[in-house]
Amino acid sequence: MAIGLINNTILKPYSSSPSSSDDIQSLDISSNNDVLVPLTIFDKAAFDLHVAVLYAFKAPMPSNEVMKAALSKVLVYYPHLAGRFTTDGQGRTCIVLNNAGIRVTETYVPTSLAELLPFDPSKDVRHLLPPVEGNIEELLQIQLNRYACGGLVIGQTAHHRVCDGQSMSSFFVAWARTVRGLATDPLPYHDRLAVSQPRNPPKVDFDHRSIEFKKSTMNPDMAPVFSPSIETLIIHYSPEFVKKLKSKISEQSSAQNQRYSTFECLLSHTWKKVTEARGLDLEESTQVRVAVNGRARIKPSVPMEYFGNLVLWAYPKLKVKELLEHNHAYIAKAIHDEVTRVDNNYFKSFIDFGEIAKADGGEELEATAPEFGNSLCPDLEVDSWLRFQFHDLDFGGGGPCAFFPPNIPVEGLVIFLPTCSEDGGVDAVLSLLPEHVPLFKQISHSID
Repeated sequence: MAIGLINNTILKPYSSSPSSSDDIQSLDISSNNDVLVPLTIFDKAAFDLHVAVLYAFKAPMPSNEVMKAALSKVLVYYPHLAGRFTTDGQGRTCIVLNNAGIRVTETYVPTSLAELLPFDPSKDVRHLLPPVEGNIEELLQIQLNRYACGGLVIGQTAHHRVCDGQSMSSFFVAWARTVRGLATDPLPYHDRLAVSQPRNPPKVDFDHRSIEFKKSTMNPDMAPVFSPSIETLIIHYSPEFVKKLKSKISEQSSAQNQRYSTFECLLSHTWKKVTEARGLDLEESTQVRVAVNGRARIKPSVPMEYFGNLVLWAYPKLKVKELLEHNHAYIAKAIHDEVTRVDNNYFKSFIDFGEIAKADGGEELEATAPEFGNSLCPDLEVDSWLRFQFHDLDFGGGGPCAFFPPNIPVEGLVIFLPTCSEDGGVDAVLSLLPEHVPLFKQISHSID
């Protein structure tokens, strides 16, 4: 579809001094330019790529000028997004807080928003997004796609080593509040040194060098498999389906009063069905890499407003035979037990590992996060966006009518997110090899 380019520019943080009530110094960072912020050990473990998300809003929506003015103001409180990657004198990757700005692109789409919705993974939506590959200096890019009906689709890309999804969710809500003339409240928490403070002396209890990072002497037989074709699909689970699944798992559970979260229940179901669709050997093992947010797990707890990466992973692992022959409660328990093990002690051990690695001369650590084109089969990589603040994302005309992560470049990557449809429920966005898609679609809602 032909779209018109209106503007493509660098937007910098609003330059006027903050008022005393919103003193920038309260953010625990310096307001001086060219401050270097080294990546934390959590940043180094994150995906080394730009993550893209599309948000669709029906008319009426504020003008582009209002949206940009508010974006410029809120960037004052999120200086990392307006910075750039660099290296310091010790060769460490850092974010330089130089107010270099973000890229903002404005386009006009000569159709109605209704013609785009609902988002379809088979459609090419790259024209609605800033680029995600190549030499991209900006750590945050925003594209404002204005439709003839007045609707707006915001295309966003942000580098994952600057912050995690929880942080970007908070940033977008702060932007929306600023558009509506409300204060940025609560302010983001930026004290990365306090969050990553090691114990004295450091104590490493787990093999983080081969769990969160790759050993330099990797077995070549374990090298990632690249797939030239990956198909992305969206599976909608209605509230009725989720309720039925959770009730079934509760009935199957052998432990009294054991309750599993919506995420654990849906993951147990999806893991079981994807494994069946892949047609794996019964004696083969399969594991799931499950993201675990550390904000509530680290003691004392880290503010939910912390801006940065604070995610580690649990690794529930089962044989294919177990997944196919046991019920959902068995699988949900395996997931729950592994997620529970990633507790305060595990996070503290990881922080201490980062301190020791830094003391060893700042060794180069390569994250185990998959890269573009990887095929994870027989495994899965799973993220939950169910607790992100999508429904608080109101620029003045109501919350988004749709949102969607369009670049799912890894086979076996699954993202659970709350649906925007009126009936509610959960959407699972996942990517599989094309030959596994037909069977998965056929069995995706079968609770057997």
